[in-house]
Amino acid sequence: MSHAIISIIIFVVAFIVIMTEKIHRAVVAVSGAVLLLIIGILDLESAASYIDVNTIGVLVGMMLFVAVVKESGIFEYIAIKSAKIAKGDPMRIMVSFVVITAVMSAFLDNVTTVLLIAPMTFAIAKNLEMSPVPFFMTQILASNIGGTATLIGDPPNIMIGSQAGLSFMDFVLNDGPAVVVVLIVTIIAFRFIYRKDMVATEDAKRHVMALNESEAVKNHSLLRKSVIMTCLVIVGFMIHGYLGVEPCVVALVAACIMIIIGKQDVEKTIAGVEWSTIIFFIGLFIVVGGMVQTGVIDDLAKYLIQITGGNPVAAMLIILWFSAILSAILDNIPFVATMIPLIHAMGVSGMDIWPLWWALSLGACLGGNGTLIGASANVVLSGISTRQGYPITFKSFTKIGFPMMIMSMIIVTGYMLLRYT
Repeated sequence: MSHAIISIIIFVVAFIVIMTEKIHRAVVAVSGAVLLLIIGILDLESAASYIDVNTIGVLVGMMLFVAVVKESGIFEYIAIKSAKIAKGDPMRIMVSFVVITAVMSAFLDNVTTVLLIAPMTFAIAKNLEMSPVPFFMTQILASNIGGTATLIGDPPNIMIGSQAGLSFMDFVLNDGPAVVVVLIVTIIAFRFIYRKDMVATEDAKRHVMALNESEAVKNHSLLRKSVIMTCLVIVGFMIHGYLGVEPCVVALVAACIMIIIGKQDVEKTIAGVEWSTIIFFIGLFIVVGGMVQTGVIDDLAKYLIQITGGNPVAAMLIILWFSAILSAILDNIPFVATMIPLIHAMGVSGMDIWPLWWALSLGACLGGNGTLIGASANVVLSGISTRQGYPITFKSFTKIGFPMMIMSMIIVTGYMLLRYT
């Protein structure tokens, strides 16, 4: 059996096992990488060359940064303050939380964002004497939409940006306009979908107005440092291309400074990093590297060029919709890891691949809204809601999420045809 066939089998089996969630995805990815080393398809040097250090650095840096910042209570403060600015009106609170979640997800990991905002959402919903499900549903979709807008908002974007040499501003300027339109249309749709649910008594509104945002702040000194450092990090990501440094440098420098000036428990901070996710990425990069090494990716690129007739517009639309539909039912990270070298190979063949990067980014990130298992944030926040006694089932999520995802992809299709043709 040829090495090419073996590399495909290892990847496909790993993908299927990851889908079943019977074995932790980090274990699956590392096992696949080890098999490639044992069989001899890759040696240690070539395996290491396929690990995207920039992606790993950004993930570790931002996880460390958030682990310190969240101890200040800044996110709880923002949530309560926004609810009071909305005068306790449920619909206004829902819209403000959607915007907050989207903006936070543009700069933080989506899972981190929903974990930070969920407890406060539940508390406010309880004060309003309402079910938190409409709030949670809108926040799930908003986290995936907002994360699409920037280089660091969603792991697929970090991977694409690193491998394609795209800057933070490239994502803002190319994905950003589409995301803004999708978010606005989504908010309008939410107002119709949940208009009958967004009703509260005057007493309930007064309970929300009585909440004290100042009490949510656990450490005022850390809060001030967090605000300043967050602003500096955003600026750093915006100008990293002009400075000639990789995004991982910005993230890791910010993490180091925050750990030093934050004066929090270092062991607790380091434990705040999702190390299983980091290990998963490392293993996955090597597994996909096995298919690159054996020429499988090059063959797939030639086939895709053949079926599209070398037309970049046709390739763009195929990648956009294929990414969205597949990402609604599968983990988008292995898919994106496979598509990146495929697009590179198409570029080597002479195709203009600039629009293809944005098709992959928008499709993979927004596609996560299609079903309950489409993105990690979906699973996490639905789990929190279920534990609180307000279940969000696969069926109930898909009933709202899938049509919203299709709507967003129609908008994005129009945007891309206008922008890149």
